[in-house]
Order: sequence, then structure tokens, then C-alpha cells
Amino acid sequence: MLRSRIVPCLLIQNGGLVKTQMFKSPKYVGDPINAIKIFNEKEADELIVLDIDATANKAEPNYKLITKLAAECRMPLCYGGGISNPEQAFRIIDLGVEKVAISSAAINNPEIVTKISEVIGRQSVVVVLDIFKKMGLFTNSYKVFTNNGKFSHKLDPFILAKILEEAGAGEIVINSINNDGCMMGYDLELSKQFCTKMKIPVTILGGAGSYKHISSLIQACGIIGVGVGSLFVFKGKYRAVLINYPSREQKDEIFQISNML
Repeated sequence: MLRSRIVPCLLIQNGGLVKTQMFKSPKYVGDPINAIKIFNEKEADELIVLDIDATANKAEPNYKLITKLAAECRMPLCYGGGISNPEQAFRIIDLGVEKVAISSAAINNPEIVTKISEVIGRQSVVVVLDIFKKMGLFTNSYKVFTNNGKFSHKLDPFILAKILEEAGAGEIVINSINNDGCMMGYDLELSKQFCTKMKIPVTILGGAGSYKHISSLIQACGIIGVGVGSLFVFKGKYRAVLINYPSREQKDEIFQISNML
């Protein structure tokens, strides 16, 4: 039986593992290699690793770090950060990574998605959309941002996602800037809209603070990718650093609860 993927998302800054809140105040939480070893032991479904500074600093992907990550990782690995052309994407896949994640380059020029998908295959191309919800008196509106939330784009996020899908994206990651690191639950309104409009797999990121939040997202959207950050690196109200992931029994309970909600 097909099930949703529960996917830890690790943020990398200066080679270290960090966690942000609403894309600000990155807090160092440890060594990414050690985190991967723990997720290996806990049999995580998949792993997303994003270098949050590479594109903003116009830096190349950190191939040395990617080599170490791919060698250690025993689950499907998606890596993003600094990828702007097919040659970089191919090199990363050649190092043993299953998927590459692109954001700014794809949003600014969807043709890049087509070119990369032609080289490494559509199934290996993931586009990340960082989305901010603007609260209105009568309605909410959404905008896409790039470069760690610094630049906004005029194109409607849902139209942009369809353009990227048609360009050759094999998966879309929807990352809520408002909910990032807040651990108060996912933006279910945003999530449902994307899941009903897209034909390719969708992964939702931003907001998980409990297993019930994961269940609620699955119940709202069906079979999707559930991206999780803070919940899998922090423990308790004081946010002590503890790399964790649900056991098989806990995952069964998450899916059972999602069917009951």
C-alpha cells in the first residue's frame, strides 16, 4: 500500500547543521554527518539537505560535503544549494545523490528545469518554492520568495508551479516561510491547494510540531511528502537538540490517526 513519505529536512550553513525560524536566526544544531547516521539507524524514508547560503552567496555546490553526505546516507537523498546548470546537477547525481533541488535558478528561468531534466531525468529534479502568506482583511494572498526570503516574485505561486511542472520538474517542495520553525502546524489551506492542482508529487515543509500535525497534513492532502525540520532536531519546549524520527510503530499510528481525522 502506498504511503506518504515522512522526510527530514536538514539546513546547512557553513558546513554545519542549523535550524531557522521564519527563515531568520539560524541556530547551530550539530554536524550533518552525525545527523544522517542517526536517520540511517531510524530508517527515515528519505532525506532533504539544503545549503541555505550557496545561492545567496553565488557559490558553487559544496561537492566535498555532498560526497560525504552521499557516502554516509542509506536512504534516498535530495540535495539543494547553488545549483544553476545541468553540469552541476549531473556532477551531484554522479556523486550518488538521487535528486537535486533547485529554487532561484528555476524560478528566474524555467528553461533551466527543462535542461536539467533532460540530463539527469525528470524523476531527479525537485523545485523548491518558498512561499509567504500575506494576511488580508477578507482574504489571504501568497507570494514566492527567493534567496532566503529576500526577493519576491510577482507571478502567482500556483501558476508558477504549473509552469515548472510543464518545464520538467518531477517534484515540487512547498516551503511555508510563515510556518518555518514555528512548530504550530502546517498551512493546510496552502497545502490542499497545491496538492489538488499538481500532477507531480508534492512535499510540504514548514510547521510540524507534533506527530498529530503530520497526521493532519496527510488527512488533508492524501499521499504526499511530509517535510519535517524542527520536530526532528529539537525535543521539548526548551528546544534541546535531539535528532529523532518516528519508529515503525509510531509511523503506523500517524497513518492510522490520519485516516480517522
